Amino acid sequence: MSRNTRFISNDFPLFSNLNNIYFYLKNYNMATKRTNGSLYTHKENHIATIEFGHPASNSFPSELLDRLTKGINTLSKDATVHVIILKSEGEKAFCAGASFDELISISNLEEGKKFFSGFANVINAMRKCKKPIIGRIQGKTVGGGVGLVSACDYCMATETASIKLSELTIGIGPFVIEPAVSRKIGLAAFEALAWDASRWKNAYWAKEQGLFTQVFETISELDKEVQLFAEKLADHNPKAVQALKEVNWKGTEHWDELLPERATVSGELVLSGFTKKALEKFKK
Repeated sequence: MSRNTRFISNDFPLFSNLNNIYFYLKNYNMATKRTNGSLYTHKENHIATIEFGHPASNSFPSELLDRLTKGINTLSKDATVHVIILKSEGEKAFCAGASFDELISISNLEEGKKFFSGFANVINAMRKCKKPIIGRIQGKTVGGGVGLVSACDYCMATETASIKLSELTIGIGPFVIEPAVSRKIGLAAFEALAWDASRWKNAYWAKEQGLFTQVFETISELDKEVQLFAEKLADHNPKAVQALKEVNWKGTEHWDELLPERATVSGELVLSGFTKKALEKFKK
């Protein structure tokens, strides 16, 4: 670890002494117990790593979505950062999508639209980010989490990283994330996920569709390859890398309007009697 290592977040203070960093991380419970989740960013050698976590299988309440959006926007403007790695805590789940506790608590359209706009804001921040984002997918991913994976520029995963779009089972749909998922894997593959909402698709299926570029047996292998690839990207001409990303995302400019419109659709559906009844099963 180099001397310019810095930690930036609400969860981790900024340390000037590397021994203090080691002591703090060693004694910090990385499987966060915070109800609003945790988010921290580590910057080293032009590579920024964003790690998010939540006790409910790394699901997203609105506050955590907002913090992730702000974090990506900040790194996009940071000239010392050339590439971003997006990862989550733990070994079993990359992301369980939307927070069920918050879905259950939504009582009106304004609250519903605001919540689903959180995913819209993150996806738009990712596509407009000037730096390429590498997804490090170590486990199962559901719903909105599949949207985040799709909005990454390059993804690697373990063979346990199955995916599922389960929204229809609770009376809503993957409307906000559809543009990102369809762009990445095509409409036919999106439909295979969205209509068969209770079925998992394994990591090798996701790789065949183009969601993952490589699949590894272990997390240690995944981490090694993600780091090596990030280092390669960080050494390229930043202007060329930014230009390539702009070319790759050309034609998505209308998402600034489209995704919030989709959030309204989801916000209306989450108030339906069908969805309220389905969500009752998840009450603690």
